[in-house]
Amino acid sequence: MIKSAYRSFKRFYAGPMGFVVDVALFAVITYTFHELWWEFAKVIKSFTVVNVTADWLAEQVFHSSLWINRHILGLHVTTEYPNYMWFSNGGYVQVVESCSGLKQFYQILVLFVLFPGPWKHKLWYIPMSILIMHGVNIMRIVILSVVVLWKPEYWGFIHDWVLRPGFYVVIFALWVVWVEKFRVKPEVV
Repeated sequence: MIKSAYRSFKRFYAGPMGFVVDVALFAVITYTFHELWWEFAKVIKSFTVVNVTADWLAEQVFHSSLWINRHILGLHVTTEYPNYMWFSNGGYVQVVESCSGLKQFYQILVLFVLFPGPWKHKLWYIPMSILIMHGVNIMRIVILSVVVLWKPEYWGFIHDWVLRPGFYVVIFALWVVWVEKFRVKPEVV
């Protein structure tokens, strides 16, 4: 009976409806991690290594976005410790530990470690995905800088309802590439 059910599941999973299982597994892993992170945020952040890493990452995001703002966009930006960028209209962006991208790095790590696929690809795909997410986070701060300078009344909306969910769009896109290009498809029994 159990063997029969397993074979039926394997046929379903390897067949044209297998994407349903993949999407469900992605959703379960991503949502569960998100909930566990916030449920245990105080415990997680009680570890010195987590705080030091988040602060260091926030500083890297700050310096990279500041460089783009000044050298590529040509914005006049003054800075103030810790990680403040002040703009000519009096608006500012501060990059704090919650802007570091650390949660998203852990989310990518957990997703791709738990999601089926060959380790020979996971060993390079996970770090590459983390680097991509770091770049997305830098661009997020640059976009917020432009918003605070030219349309400050939209800053809260852009921050909370466009750019924050944008992380999940990028994670989903990375997952789609993983499933389509690198994951070994189960065989039909």
